[in-house]
Amino acid sequence: MNPSVAWRYGRPVLVLLIAGLAVGVPLWLVAVTSAKPQAEAIKPNLDLPRHWQPGGNYQDAVSEGEMLRGFFNSLLVVVPSVALVLILGAGAAWVFARRKSKLVSAAYALCVSGLLLPPAVITIVMELRQLGLANTRPGMIAVYTGMYLSTSIFFMTGFIRAIPVELEEAARIDGAKPSRIFLRIVLPLLRPVIATATIMVMLYAWSDVFYAFFVLGGGERATLPLNLYQVASAQLYLNNWHLVFAYVVVMSLPMVAVFLVGQRKIVSGITSGAVK
Repeated sequence: MNPSVAWRYGRPVLVLLIAGLAVGVPLWLVAVTSAKPQAEAIKPNLDLPRHWQPGGNYQDAVSEGEMLRGFFNSLLVVVPSVALVLILGAGAAWVFARRKSKLVSAAYALCVSGLLLPPAVITIVMELRQLGLANTRPGMIAVYTGMYLSTSIFFMTGFIRAIPVELEEAARIDGAKPSRIFLRIVLPLLRPVIATATIMVMLYAWSDVFYAFFVLGGGERATLPLNLYQVASAQLYLNNWHLVFAYVVVMSLPMVAVFLVGQRKIVSGITSGAVK
């Protein structure tokens, strides 16, 4: 076979192999270590456990790591953040997609600039202190909403621009008000992008520890990743890698389920919002 032809057909296989190793090896390390007893997990490796005890490890991680409290704290932060991102993003995207003026274009450019400009954590913390929202759930919700609103507006605006304007004009002729047009026509058509934004925001916010550390600061309001950081830093868990990795597995299960259910929506939503 011609070397150039062999390389052309072998390149995708090589890329998939590298990607599989980059993702599969860490996952395998976490999975096998979470099933080992402490003596085998002191130095994590890729070997299978000689003595399997996943049930005991997961039970200890849930009870000693206070996972139930962290789970509800994460829900109280992530769910409102997702709702605000979707509501504000859809409303703003509709305006940006339908109105044409220099002011609207400038506002759109300002809103989507968050895709390129990284959030300044020091500035965020100082502003939250000035507003009295530091170390509070509303402050964390505001941070996540501001961080991911740009992505939501970007995808939704591109999708709405592909929707025929005649649908909305026909509704206006029938006497429908803007609010009714938005709720009955625009939002149902936005389902693929809404699903994409929901899954993306949930995945990012659910696993965030950096901003949660500076905004919430731990304690009774600690989310699951922040709680894991505090537990893993404690003296009790310094050599208990089997419990740390068991915590990681249990913490990841809700988002794995969400991703598996909505992975097709992610692809269709990104394609519709960014290409059409």
